Amino acid sequence: MLNDINLVVGAGFSGAVIARLLADKGEKVLVIDKKNHIAGNSYDYRDENGIMIHKYGSHIFHTSNEKVWSFLKRFTDFNQYMHKVIAIIDGAHTTIPFNFNTLYDVFPESLAKRLEEKLLKNFEYNKKVPILEFQKQEDDDLKFLANYVYEKVFLHYTTKQWGVSPKDVDGAVTARVPVYLSKDNRYFQDKYQGIPLAGYTKVVEKILDHKNIQLKLNTEYKNSMQSEYKRIFYTGSIDEFFNYEFGTLPYRSVNFKFETYDREYYQENACVNYPCNYDFTRIHEYKYYLNDKSDKTVIAKEYSEFFELGKNERYYPIPNPQNTELYNKYLQKAKAFDNVYFLGRLGDYKYYDMDKAILRAIELFEEIKL
Repeated sequence: MLNDINLVVGAGFSGAVIARLLADKGEKVLVIDKKNHIAGNSYDYRDENGIMIHKYGSHIFHTSNEKVWSFLKRFTDFNQYMHKVIAIIDGAHTTIPFNFNTLYDVFPESLAKRLEEKLLKNFEYNKKVPILEFQKQEDDDLKFLANYVYEKVFLHYTTKQWGVSPKDVDGAVTARVPVYLSKDNRYFQDKYQGIPLAGYTKVVEKILDHKNIQLKLNTEYKNSMQSEYKRIFYTGSIDEFFNYEFGTLPYRSVNFKFETYDREYYQENACVNYPCNYDFTRIHEYKYYLNDKSDKTVIAKEYSEFFELGKNERYYPIPNPQNTELYNKYLQKAKAFDNVYFLGRLGDYKYYDMDKAILRAIELFEEIKL
């Protein structure tokens, strides 16, 4: 009977993980997705050049959570890739987040040394300081540095990425671009980092490979399904579930322009940011992630834009008081259902990294009384 089956809407990491946990406990699960592929925005594939392409932008797995790492290790091995980001600042190729190495790349040595000494006097080493907090300086040299970093690293990039002034962006977002009082050039400092050796799509495929899980792609969710299934786990956008009754939740979307070149590499690094130049925010070069060998290389220039229904994909929730109030209206309405659960970046309207999305699914499963 249908009402003995759990329905999971969305075959990305959030949906796949909750489906697998249910299946491992003997629950029957139907997973549907309106796309023609699994893995959501983590979807990747090998192209005709043998290069693993991340269709929806670079995905770097990183976590310090043992529970998340142990779960994923059941389905994949990882390489030891540790992500670094290069940015073009005043013509210099340097490290982001802005750290002590960046200091010496963009300033004369005497100035860099003076700034370094003052930073060490005023801040704890290895501390990450959000840029808007870093601007609250009394010392003239540190004020100069704060204003420099704000304009050259943060202001224009954030405006391109979010379509608004940084002062109108939620603190949880701005905190993701700190000044890092360190010489650690890695973008993430998590204990576990890497790229799945066979790609993300293969990981999700293995997670969904269970006798109790059925998968249907190119399948839309319909409200009539609410009474047909034992439980519903909805990873789509919560406003879409309620037919936009209170209005559309805003998102930023991303448009990728793919280009192929007859050369081994296009740039020096997997990801190069352009905070102050061009209309795109960054360029991804995919063969770095799994060290793919090819005489050609594929890049993607990333352009940010607002999400429009029917035109592009939802990528990043836009956290601000107005949008949170709108989301809370939908969340309150969702409480009327005792068998419908919302999760994932779209269901929770939260800016989840992959590990946080997986952890959310694990914790939700642990709350459910089977």
